[in-house]
Amino acid sequence: MDTDNTDLNKTLTAWWQYNQDLYTLFSNNLLKENPVQQALNEQSARDFGVWLNEIAKQPETFVQHQFDWWQEQLKIMQQTWGQSFDTEQPDVIETERGDRRFKADEWRDNPWFNYIKQSYLLFGQSLLSSIRETPGLDDKLKERLEFFARQVVNSISPSNFISTNPELLKLTLDSKGENLIKGLEMFKKDLAKSGDMLRISMTDEHAFELGKDIATTPGRVVFQNHLFELIQYEATTKDVYKTPLLVVPPYVNKYYILDLKQQNSLVKWSVDQGHTVFMISWKNPDASMADIGFEDYVVDGVIAALDAIEKQTGEAYVNAVGYCIAGTLVTTAMAYFVSKRMKHRIKSATLLTTLLDFSQPGEIGVFVNEPTISALEKYNLQNGIMHGHLLGVSFSMLRENSLYWNYYVNNYLKGEAPMDLDLLYWNGDSTNLTAKCHNFMLRDLYLENRLVQPREIEVRGTKIDLSKVKQPVYMLSTRDDHIALWQATFQGIQHTSAKTTFVLGESGHIAGVINPPAAEKYGFWYGPDATGDANAWLDKAKHESGSWWPHWGKWLSQYVDEKIPKRATSNKANPGIYAAPGEYVKVKI
Repeated sequence: MDTDNTDLNKTLTAWWQYNQDLYTLFSNNLLKENPVQQALNEQSARDFGVWLNEIAKQPETFVQHQFDWWQEQLKIMQQTWGQSFDTEQPDVIETERGDRRFKADEWRDNPWFNYIKQSYLLFGQSLLSSIRETPGLDDKLKERLEFFARQVVNSISPSNFISTNPELLKLTLDSKGENLIKGLEMFKKDLAKSGDMLRISMTDEHAFELGKDIATTPGRVVFQNHLFELIQYEATTKDVYKTPLLVVPPYVNKYYILDLKQQNSLVKWSVDQGHTVFMISWKNPDASMADIGFEDYVVDGVIAALDAIEKQTGEAYVNAVGYCIAGTLVTTAMAYFVSKRMKHRIKSATLLTTLLDFSQPGEIGVFVNEPTISALEKYNLQNGIMHGHLLGVSFSMLRENSLYWNYYVNNYLKGEAPMDLDLLYWNGDSTNLTAKCHNFMLRDLYLENRLVQPREIEVRGTKIDLSKVKQPVYMLSTRDDHIALWQATFQGIQHTSAKTTFVLGESGHIAGVINPPAAEKYGFWYGPDATGDANAWLDKAKHESGSWWPHWGKWLSQYVDEKIPKRATSNKANPGIYAAPGEYVKVKI
């Protein structure tokens, strides 16, 4: 018997069986009615209708775009034909910086695949250019049109299909389709654990163990309530600063992004500088917590943590760090203290990539419109939570080529198991959002931008005003952040009366923050007062190589008081509950 034919028959039989299984799973999972997806589709259809109507008003513009496209297409045909005789001819259409889809040599050396690549890139560039250059469209409409057009363009990339990807084609022929069988197996597993949207595995979910491989900084949970556990980390210095440091992570993620491993742990670095560090570890909510809102995270979260720290250390004041939406929480807590005429228990605040003014929401803005938010509110109320997997996939689609299609190709078409990487493990360790809190964020913060409007937001019946916040602030934003645009964070802090040290880091929302000094990787800008126009500030700012952490440490040293003997994480009066990383962080969805 021909061994090659036997192997091929086995491959085809297995492939057929997997397709039957996948169809059943697909029907049960992804074909369910999803009001959010339905609202997005309807919004997209309305937007494209408006665009086509504007094009119809000025046909000469459309004709010119078509003519320009055809001229470039002819150049591509000439170049790829001429490549057969002159391999040194440069491409007519170059890939953009950071686009790794066409790295294989065949995309350049093979005229046919080079033609496919360039024609595809020209199509995408022409479509997006046409949207940008159409008169009569407001900026928000253009942003939505570009986003949805980009999703379509990147979904049909020739790199995503075996017949048009030379690397995949060779791999499939050489392995007699074994890569596809492996890929289908991984696809089946991912589909089985997906909710309303396909969740592609970025890493092995069993590759790391909390407290052993990641989140390893020693400490003890010293307080617990229905919303969070409070971790106190063990001191590594003989003496510590008198004023404790409270770190508040975003409740949309697990806290250990700030404590992945010793080499890049902001927690470990802060402890080594002599700070008594406390960390909030939020509970991963389920439907029973549907009625817990943003104000509960302020009072029963941030303020309850302050109470627990005072009981543990005797210190009524802390220096607080808030990351992303947690920075919004910390600032809201400070405004609440003023409105309640309470003592200002936060001595200084460090806000990392934090929005206060939500009028420039970045690429998340494509979801910020009445129909989509109404659908999201309906989804949240039906389920009691916004499911973390759905939220995670939505954020991945903001960087679809690097965070979605890249894994689609590697996992399902190449049949390669995803690499074991701590950051990707954290990214896949999703958390839910309570219905009430998420709805508040969607409507009150993003859609109506009420936080910066004096006395428009209430916390447990108390109207707050950010302009009353006067404590010193260190605000770090990052230049390439697509979640919290740095120009928006710069604008937001001006709604307070805080003396602000504004710092702009290189890179993005995660890498720009988790930037340890030893890495010697990304630099930062600093200097002028955080007033006026953001770009004017940058023109005057000074650039410094290396991590922003030491710069922040020097700033923070102004608010720490004298040093005292190091504090124990447990004693007879306060024995604590159990060792870090605690139990809440281990709950998966």
